[in-house]
Amino acid sequence: MPASTVPVSVIVPTWNGARFLPTCLDALRGQTMAGFETIVVDNGSRDETVEVLAAYPEVRVVALPDNRGFAGGVNAGIRAARGEVCVLLNNDTEAAPGWLDALVRGLASAPGAGMATSKILLFDARDTLHTTGDTVDLAGCPANRGVWKRDRGQWDGRRAVFGASGAAAAYRRAMLDEVGLFAEVFGSYMEDVDLSWRAQLAGWSCVYVPEAVVYHHVSATGGGPMASYLVARNRVWLLARNYPLRLLLRHRGAVARGQWRIAREALRAWRGAAARATLRGQLVGFVTWPRMLSARRRIQRSRTVDDARLAALLRGEEDRS
Repeated sequence: MPASTVPVSVIVPTWNGARFLPTCLDALRGQTMAGFETIVVDNGSRDETVEVLAAYPEVRVVALPDNRGFAGGVNAGIRAARGEVCVLLNNDTEAAPGWLDALVRGLASAPGAGMATSKILLFDARDTLHTTGDTVDLAGCPANRGVWKRDRGQWDGRRAVFGASGAAAAYRRAMLDEVGLFAEVFGSYMEDVDLSWRAQLAGWSCVYVPEAVVYHHVSATGGGPMASYLVARNRVWLLARNYPLRLLLRHRGAVARGQWRIAREALRAWRGAAARATLRGQLVGFVTWPRMLSARRRIQRSRTVDDARLAALLRGEEDRS
């Protein structure tokens, strides 16, 4: 390996997250793994982020002039990184001491995997799960596996899952070189699911590593009506970009019911700003579907898995080895 490279780069995107960074960066200082680099991408923060980072001279800082969203921020970090494995970590997290070592070893133990995802628990309720990896069903609707469930060890088996939560995930650079970085058109939300779709279509898998534990302040630096809008819009764009046509036609009823369920729940909560933002996002997603066609053609040309394998994945019939 050339002297200019390191095995692992940890990339922490931040935007006005000065209050969270000390906990996050102190936890990285306490990792059992040695020899990794830490990169903080500052998405044009206007708080005390610069002053906080001055106390961490070991951290490389990529300072962006404005907020480019999660996708734009982490892409800048990946481009600056020297690691053969790029690890993403949200700024509002605290990683257990053995997290990074476990996550990278888990990825290395699965040669066909391009991604590894962590066990993420709530920061203020550390017996409650936020995710054990991303799932996508036949309706094309993504979800967090195990979300809000009490952690009793029932998800402690290492296994393949559809995708990695970008809040705490490792990606092989070889995979990123093949399928591309995060789609910046998404801005924030669902860009990690989009990358997982592209990876799966190209034949890369994702491994869940339960020993890699992270505690997360969920939506601490996001949320609100804007988040609801982006989530709804980007869910539709996931379909437009990634769902293969034959499968989409075969399961169009499930897809339509999934989108109607989202709209119906928003209509029932119409008085809420987040519900109205969800409906706007959903509408914009469908109206702008044609804008995704160029990306769709490119993504589908790189596909190597057949319909049967992909349908099994969407049904949750992943390889449990």
